[in-house]
Amino acid sequence: MNSLAARLRSLQFERADRLPFALLIGWLLAMIGLPIARWLLGDSATPIALSIGVIFQVAVGLAFLHQRWSALRIALTALSAIALGWTIEWIGHRTGFPFGFYSYTERLQPQLGGVPILIPLAWLMMLPPAWAVAFSITQPLAGRPLMRRLAFIAVSALAFTAWDLFLDPLLVSWDFWRWQERGAYFSIPLSNYGGWLLASGLMTALAMPRADLPRQPLLFLYGATWFFMTGGVIFFWNLPSEGAVGSAAMGGFLLAALWLGREHKR
Repeated sequence: MNSLAARLRSLQFERADRLPFALLIGWLLAMIGLPIARWLLGDSATPIALSIGVIFQVAVGLAFLHQRWSALRIALTALSAIALGWTIEWIGHRTGFPFGFYSYTERLQPQLGGVPILIPLAWLMMLPPAWAVAFSITQPLAGRPLMRRLAFIAVSALAFTAWDLFLDPLLVSWDFWRWQERGAYFSIPLSNYGGWLLASGLMTALAMPRADLPRQPLLFLYGATWFFMTGGVIFFWNLPSEGAVGSAAMGGFLLAALWLGREHKR
């Protein structure tokens, strides 16, 4: 009986261990399918295809976290990120702080308080990969724990915001939201990126993940996002300059994380 119980526990662990990779395959297929859906079904399919990709990536990231974290810790982290993401977006599109003055169109549905539900999920989607990048870069640094913690928050916010160098120009071109005034970065106000740094830094400080992150799979998520965004923005969505800048920014953080992480292991 003991051996049977042990075998059942082993099977449960194996199934739980396979779940992140099954979700990962689903996310990869969703990312590949986004331009195909837009090509076959037209622009009206874009919000649905994008939503599927975001939901899959959220699920993948949380499933990888569950390999190291308890369900309660994951739930609290996810809820805090979603709540803070929605609150910042609600304040932002009503007051202009901290991003600048913008408004959402009706293309992304459903919405709560004028904020698409998908947007807080997108904040949650990229937080764990950005944390993995930040840990890999800052862990080799010497210094006091407080300074390393502040460095981690700063690098995490920068790695997270690098993604928006792709995202904002692309989704504005898809008319998901509109800026009231043209800005300096491909018509996006620079204040937007200050807002992203502030928001992602607050979310990271609130969650304050420890070094028990499953870094390798989360780094893969960051790298795969960089790969799909680079190829999509440059070759499929015809925004080569925006794609080149975003690729250089995200790619730089990815390379730094891989290099410093490897040096730290040595």
